[in-house]
Amino acid sequence: MSITKTRQKLIEVARDLFAHQGLESTTMNDIALASGRGRRTLYTYFRSKEEIYYAVIEEELGMLSAKLDEVAAMDVEPEQKIQALVFTHLREIRETVARNGSLRAEFFRNIWMVEKVRKRFDLEEHETLRRVLQEGVDKGRFRIEHVGLMVDIIFYTIKGLEVPYIYNRLGDGLTEDEAYAHVRAILGRMLNMPAAQA
Repeated sequence: MSITKTRQKLIEVARDLFAHQGLESTTMNDIALASGRGRRTLYTYFRSKEEIYYAVIEEELGMLSAKLDEVAAMDVEPEQKIQALVFTHLREIRETVARNGSLRAEFFRNIWMVEKVRKRFDLEEHETLRRVLQEGVDKGRFRIEHVGLMVDIIFYTIKGLEVPYIYNRLGDGLTEDEAYAHVRAILGRMLNMPAAQA
């Protein structure tokens, strides 16, 4: 088995164990046994359980990043892209956390670990938002004076909405469609889009 495939197998096994047993209850020995590899092989790729946890988070964020890249590459107007980027980010984060069982608790308990791993992803998402906003300005679809500031506002707003969105606390009493309609209206006002576009 190639180095890449062996490492990937270890990450998948660790993800399953973390999801069912939690990070704290899973040991390096558990991962070695469940993967059918010896401890020596495991330590060849990862120095600690935390390092494997980082790799699991990186892989999940990589999948989210790929989804956002797909959105940014769509052949639609910039206002549709920016809305889709916001909604895709929130949906994918919620699905990632839900899919990983006990990792849901770890995600919130060890948020500093998640933040450490997601720095590169955050930079990529920030750049994607900047490109889409600049495209909207260049096409006359957005009327904003400072693209960089607007990117920061949208980026940090999305991050701030993650936890309430995951826990279904976003827009108490609203359906998801109703909440999305409000978000679209807010984005339209923020970006000074003509009313018909918002």
